[in-house]
Amino acid sequence: MKNDNNRYPLTGSCKDGEIKLELFSAERRDDMLAFAKLLPEHDLLFLKRNITEPKVVDAWINSIEAGDTVSIIACRDKKILGCTALLTDKFSWSSHVGEVRVLVASEMKEQGLGRLLIQECFIVGLQLGLAKLTAQMTADQEAAITVFEDMGFKTEAMLRDHVMDQNGEKHDIITLSHDVEQFHAQLDMYGLNQAF
Repeated sequence: MKNDNNRYPLTGSCKDGEIKLELFSAERRDDMLAFAKLLPEHDLLFLKRNITEPKVVDAWINSIEAGDTVSIIACRDKKILGCTALLTDKFSWSSHVGEVRVLVASEMKEQGLGRLLIQECFIVGLQLGLAKLTAQMTADQEAAITVFEDMGFKTEAMLRDHVMDQNGEKHDIITLSHDVEQFHAQLDMYGLNQAF
């Protein structure tokens, strides 16, 4: 997976001020673990693996180094306050699809950081020429669902009782998607596609 690594680091804006966006790499492994351990368990349920575990973060870094994942972190004073990842599988029948994952620290919710990270992930998807982006979250994460829908994602499926938390309680997962190929066609129509 190739993208414009020269884009980062860059500064983005949230309601409470500026935030630095940079690519996640092995040098920030311990910072990522510290960030993950502060997240509410419920925020982690849509992930296929528990990123509070060092071996899972190591596998994530290996996926980045192998070119299967692009991850962007949002930081202030070296502290990670949010992250996004765009995952692909070049050997699957869905190599044209990227899966978007976004996590935001509790203190940064409703500050626009989630939206900023989704936008960055979308730009990466455009650069990679992906045809479709998907995202998953628990059905009760209404604010996150609204942000994705505001950005053109549409609900495709609900998987009932698909994940189970540490207390044994089951939760529904919603899958949303965005037709990036159609978005590219609209950019072409307006002569704007050269930006990506």
